[in-house]
Amino acid sequence: MDAIRVVVISNPTASYLRLLDRLPEPVTIHTGNDPAFLTEHARDADVILAGGLNPNLLRTVLPTAKCVRWVHSMWAGVDKLLFPELIASPAVLTNGRGVFKDGLAEFAVASILFFAKDLRRLIRNQEAGRWEQFDVFEVRKQVLGVVGYGEIGRESARLARGLGMKVYAMRRRAPEPDSYVDRMFPLTELRDMLALCDYVLVAAPLTEETRGMIGEAELAAMKTSAVIMNLGRGPVIVEAALIAALEKGQLRGASLDVFETEPLPVGHPFYGMPNVLLSPHSADHTVGWQDLAMYKFIENFQLFRDGKPLGNIVDKKAGY
Repeated sequence: MDAIRVVVISNPTASYLRLLDRLPEPVTIHTGNDPAFLTEHARDADVILAGGLNPNLLRTVLPTAKCVRWVHSMWAGVDKLLFPELIASPAVLTNGRGVFKDGLAEFAVASILFFAKDLRRLIRNQEAGRWEQFDVFEVRKQVLGVVGYGEIGRESARLARGLGMKVYAMRRRAPEPDSYVDRMFPLTELRDMLALCDYVLVAAPLTEETRGMIGEAELAAMKTSAVIMNLGRGPVIVEAALIAALEKGQLRGASLDVFETEPLPVGHPFYGMPNVLLSPHSADHTVGWQDLAMYKFIENFQLFRDGKPLGNIVDKKAGY
């Protein structure tokens, strides 16, 4: 059997690269983040693993990778990788969809409880040495709405049901029957669903259809007591509209892990908002998170070697 030739776009000192030793032989591996080095070895590559966070490196080397049959992104989001050359390429694109769903779903539940129990107020009072009793909310029987019912949304729904919550969900593709969802909504009824929810989890990928799908009108449709959480991609929510809604008290709060611009610029309004829970795009950074992403690649590599259908194939035209 001929060796499978793999080019890995990554910082060569990254700790997760040690797991490449688990790839079944025969295999040849070239790892680096130098464009000239990558371009040289991409000429004969069968597989490209995009482990680095700089999408320009893949765009640089792809034109010379005439033999490549499979490109894998370790991360779930592929919006920055879907440049025209990759879309037109016959190479199959796969990603890390679902790898981080557990950590992100736990963060969604943590966000729900953060606002329901007003944990910020508890911490503020403790730091001030102040004894101040106040009422808090139960989350049971409240409604979690999920915009983009994929891996993250489904796991969040499972945990929410464990808390006694109802779950409404919306997705573009026709959904399969799901025991975690009380009611499914089509995309055309997004505002109708938002109006019924106490908490809204936005977990949609970034595509031309989803960019800005939560804007001024959608936020206005929500309850003033509602909390919105974004664990998908920042530009799915119109940031200016969200800031305005939060400043006006149009929403109770927001829990945000993703933003239009990352890192979030110094002095950004979100930093100073008491009704915002802010995570620096690290809600899925559970211990060993990069290793989890590598295990998905290794699992897919075995399928590739065996000539079996790959998992997590991306529809390059749809964008996810």
